[in-house]
Amino acid sequence: MTGFIPFNRDQCFLLPPDLKDWLPADDVAHFVVAAVERVPLGAFAVRPIPGGKAQYHPRLLLALLIYCYANGFFSSRRIERATYRDLGVRYVAANLHPDHDTIAAFRRANRAAIEAAFLQVLLLARESGLLRLGTVSIDGTKLDANASKIRSVRYDRAKALREKLAADIAELTARAEAADAESQPDPQALPKEIARREALKAKLEAACARLEAQARAEAAAVRPEYEAKRAAYEAKTGRRRGRPPKPPEDDPPPTRQSNLTDPDSALMRRSDAHEYRQAYNAQAVVCAEGSQL
Repeated sequence: MTGFIPFNRDQCFLLPPDLKDWLPADDVAHFVVAAVERVPLGAFAVRPIPGGKAQYHPRLLLALLIYCYANGFFSSRRIERATYRDLGVRYVAANLHPDHDTIAAFRRANRAAIEAAFLQVLLLARESGLLRLGTVSIDGTKLDANASKIRSVRYDRAKALREKLAADIAELTARAEAADAESQPDPQALPKEIARREALKAKLEAACARLEAQARAEAAAVRPEYEAKRAAYEAKTGRRRGRPPKPPEDDPPPTRQSNLTDPDSALMRRSDAHEYRQAYNAQAVVCAEGSQL
């Protein structure tokens, strides 16, 4: 007869448990707790006036964030749940359970201090041999989009097509009105044609709106630089003033394109020897000391 190890989920602890005994001796939680104890807390914001509900110690919340971020827990709600479910998080949090609002408020109020402390912990980890910090190489790469390049339309072409479609729709609408006035109208011939043109016109209007919004954003970004150049030009005197700076244009150039199927993609090619493809410009990161991609 097969023997089974007996178990009882209602069994109480005979002695108070020690959270450290639940973790392996080489768990990174031990290092995070020890490293955070060496981080100065002068830059962290705390409530200076005592009274009311007691607040969590900055070292506890800092160690909790660093350990959770190192293990891929970024959501404040997920961190709160982990204080109940994850043994390492329970140990770092000293078996306390800060709610997600407290965690998020601490992160927002001490973002710069947390980033500086995180850097100190990483440096301590490197010096202690816990991890290796190396150099990574970053380069752009092209990823094909799920869209055809023939669905890309230039801004000037989109405006012209939009005007033509508006005229076609007006003509078709007039024909539909005339057909409805006849004794035996065909109810299916013209409305579908109008619907197709209306849909294409809507896509072209959306493409034009995207290109115009992008052009306005680019113009707003370079306008301060233009204003500075304009002021410097106005301050010059004499005949050698040169040409005045050209103001940024809010309208997109006629050759700028937008894809009707996937507006986030663009026409691009890997090099002058390759053809244009509808693609994305992604960033690839490779470890300089290995082959990790």
